[in-house]
Amino acid sequence: MRARARHKHSHPRVVFQRRTPRTLTANKMAAAAVDEPRAHPAMSSSGQSSVPSLHASRPPIRDNLETETSSLQDETVDECLPFLLGEEDLGWRNDHGIPHLDRGRHIKFLHKQLGQLPGPFKAADSSRPWIFYWCLHALTLLGEDVASYRQRLIETVRPMQNLTGGFGGGFGQTSHLATTYATVLALALVGGDAAYEVVDRRSMWRWLSSLKQPDGGFQMCVGGEEDVRGAYCAAVTISLLNLPLDLPSDSPACAAGHTGLFSGLGEWIRRSQTYEGGVSAKSGFEAHGAYAFCALGCLSIIDSPHRSIPGYLDLQRLISWLSSRQYCPEGGFSGRTNKLVDGCYSHWVGGCWPLIEASLSGPQEGFAADSAAVGEAEPESLFSRAALIRYIMCCCQDLSKRGGLRDKPSKYSDAYHTCYVLAGLSSAQHKWTLASARPEAQVLGTDQWVATPYMRGEQIFDESDRVCTTHPVYVIPQHKVESILDYFASKAGF
Repeated sequence: MRARARHKHSHPRVVFQRRTPRTLTANKMAAAAVDEPRAHPAMSSSGQSSVPSLHASRPPIRDNLETETSSLQDETVDECLPFLLGEEDLGWRNDHGIPHLDRGRHIKFLHKQLGQLPGPFKAADSSRPWIFYWCLHALTLLGEDVASYRQRLIETVRPMQNLTGGFGGGFGQTSHLATTYATVLALALVGGDAAYEVVDRRSMWRWLSSLKQPDGGFQMCVGGEEDVRGAYCAAVTISLLNLPLDLPSDSPACAAGHTGLFSGLGEWIRRSQTYEGGVSAKSGFEAHGAYAFCALGCLSIIDSPHRSIPGYLDLQRLISWLSSRQYCPEGGFSGRTNKLVDGCYSHWVGGCWPLIEASLSGPQEGFAADSAAVGEAEPESLFSRAALIRYIMCCCQDLSKRGGLRDKPSKYSDAYHTCYVLAGLSSAQHKWTLASARPEAQVLGTDQWVATPYMRGEQIFDESDRVCTTHPVYVIPQHKVESILDYFASKAGF
């Protein structure tokens, strides 16, 4: 779901110098790991290594067959280990070897991204709504008030709305579900009646109805591709704007007997689950972490997750596939089988877990944040939160003058990764509980979610580095979700 510009001008220096030659074979690397143990600069006050052994050395089990994939994986491990071990100067580290989250530097980076951008960004012109969303969302995660951007955003996105419904990436561009989703979320982030009223709900409803397909899914644009991104983006837009669910008679889906925007959508998502257990763009393609999140998010909108997710997906196989996405020693997530870790999957995979956990535990009636179980009384997490936090704080922060967050140490920071790495950090630092569920399917917006700090086990980050929460389904702050839902709750029609 990303769209990034390739910059040709020079960049500030990235704090990364090491690169393992590809000619270093798997056997040589294994021997090097035995013959030349790594130093452990990151020490606690007791003088003991503060980095767990799983994150301090190369994997103990190796395949002797060297391939391009295994070589790239070896390079990535050697790229990350110096940052995990404290061999790179990241400034102060706590007793667990974790540096501070450099809020001020990252906030400055995001504000700059919302200003005038250099010429090479013209390649990302059609992704402008995404840049708005990524930056505004990341700023809210860092505790910033983004209401000051309200008028600028309204004036910028209003011309992007087409008379036929939906938002394009810019003035005169075709309406697209991805840019419509990003625009609606950006408007929700700045909040206020004036921002909400930018959206022409009637034309939006007719346009979404034209994207609804006979097989139950959604195209991304009229005549465009049909995939699970469309299902999620459409479900978010429909629910936040409280659009009527009934289809007009001229919708393509009516030919197959569908009568509502959500009709057949769960069945369509079911067909997207692959033999691996993950979820692909649509039936017959490769499983991908971002598509898993889109599927889970969409199912959590059309019904409560404890009913919809196990009702349409093989949950055990999905959990197995998602669990396989977290790597050691890096601690981060990959997006696909045999691919490298990438900071953005801190959200796309890490954000799946609150929805998975809610689908397993069901609604916890009467749950309140002030009465939540803490510490060892909390249920164990289904992924290693500490490992993900370590990867984000040590490997994903650009601590040069540039600021922002990134894929991995050798990459440059950008708005996309800053948004989703921080969202993943929020998911790792907090636990979301489904406190109560809607009584039946398609009663939109009535599930109640409660966020609490995750306190089980030893906390490896400083409390001052805890970021704000983001809604597990809509990926904007919960109070922003409630505000836009409340505003449109009284607008059943047009």
